[in-house]
Amino acid sequence: MIVGVDVGTSVTKAQLIARDGRTGPAHEARSTLYTLPGNRVEQDMDEVIGTVVTVVRAAVADAAQFSPDEPVEALALTGQGDGLWLRDADGRPVGRALSWMDGRAAPVLDAWAADGTAREVHRRTGAGMFPGAAGPLLAHLAEHEPERLAAADVAGYCVDAIAQRFTGARTVDASDASVPFLDAARRTYDDEALELCGLSRWRGLLAEPAPPGALFGLLPKVAAELGLPSGLPVSAGPFDIPACGFGSGLEQVGQGNLIIGTTLACQVLSSDPAPGAGDEAAGMVLATPYEDRYLRVMPAMIGTAGLDWLLGMLGVRIEELDALLARSPYGAAGVTALPFLSTSGERAPFVDARARGRLDGLSPLTSRADLVRALCEAVAYSARHCLETLGVDGAITACGGGARSGEWGRIFAGVLGRDVHVREDAVGIRGAARVAWRALGADASAGSGGDGGGAAGPGGDGGRVARADAEAVAFYEDGYRRYLDTLETARRSW
Repeated sequence: MIVGVDVGTSVTKAQLIARDGRTGPAHEARSTLYTLPGNRVEQDMDEVIGTVVTVVRAAVADAAQFSPDEPVEALALTGQGDGLWLRDADGRPVGRALSWMDGRAAPVLDAWAADGTAREVHRRTGAGMFPGAAGPLLAHLAEHEPERLAAADVAGYCVDAIAQRFTGARTVDASDASVPFLDAARRTYDDEALELCGLSRWRGLLAEPAPPGALFGLLPKVAAELGLPSGLPVSAGPFDIPACGFGSGLEQVGQGNLIIGTTLACQVLSSDPAPGAGDEAAGMVLATPYEDRYLRVMPAMIGTAGLDWLLGMLGVRIEELDALLARSPYGAAGVTALPFLSTSGERAPFVDARARGRLDGLSPLTSRADLVRALCEAVAYSARHCLETLGVDGAITACGGGARSGEWGRIFAGVLGRDVHVREDAVGIRGAARVAWRALGADASAGSGGDGGGAAGPGGDGGRVARADAEAVAFYEDGYRRYLDTLETARRSW
């Protein structure tokens, strides 16, 4: 068995997972997201690590439910990416962690967009930067709080912060390091990209990426606290987007995956690490644990977060979502939306810190159901925009909280023009566990197909399928074109 941990933006989850895919109960613990003036969003690293300890201890206690012949073989970590988690040489925080949702570096990004820096970095590494990416955040601190950088030994991410505290290793997974300074094919930092951003002085804060298959030993004191053996192998990555992709079914080049969570992460498996050649310096190319396989990713800022906001404004419970969607027709009775509801703007499939959402076509006849359906359709249009930009040409899997809605799943299928294979169970943890077992040289399915494949994917035996209805596909084809026209007009006014 493996103890899998997924450290989300505000919720940390852990559960046991057996080699054949069986899982123990899921345990959760919440951490605080500090939203402060100046578009600052921060987290307390010690509090986040405390949630990991809590859920791991609870998961370990479930081992009695499994066979005595199934010992815990490793601890597999995944979690939120981007942001900036500064630590000293002992792995202690140097101030609060800056979340990927943080917007304080928007002026830095505006300047880099204006002078061509952002485009050139994207050309070199495939990384489209946004305010909450490590590059702009480092540049902001270098200008406004250089003493924090001077006090730090490593500028990393959530998963490697936990790994350092648990194992003592100063490391980073290549998927995290890919944004924005890593050459994904060579798995080394691009010094020219650092120079372009004016960050060469701080190159020493970047930990060297761990090689594929790297495992680290659990420290004795931490092991005792977690209830695990000292020296137990720890797998640190990939971060949550690639972990969910592999855990939900990405296996063949060209296949796509949607993570309909707080954000809307769209990704396509590729054999080509070359940066995209489009007009927008958006998205990212991620190194993966699998040889000659890369992920092209468009992580839009808002998925279910926008829906949560609207439901709260309307006084509607999430349990009512499917019924509301079913009461409004295709096209939401003429109501349309743009789903860009983050204070940090948008990062995929374009980057604009000024991007904002909107609702159009309102009248006294507009119902709550129409408003909700309009926003859900807009999120699906955004997903199609991202996936088409990434070049998807295979089957599409989906996971995340939004994927639990059958009605929203049918909207996604109609907009995308194809069936969507949905996986709901411990997707990120399954992906992280597969990576750990591969590093151990173990043969395990974890409920998945081949290396990086998943049971919810084509030919799998798990999950469910949201079917693409022919009438919906025809309607949404026209709706998508109108969405793109509206977006183009809106971008000129932001």
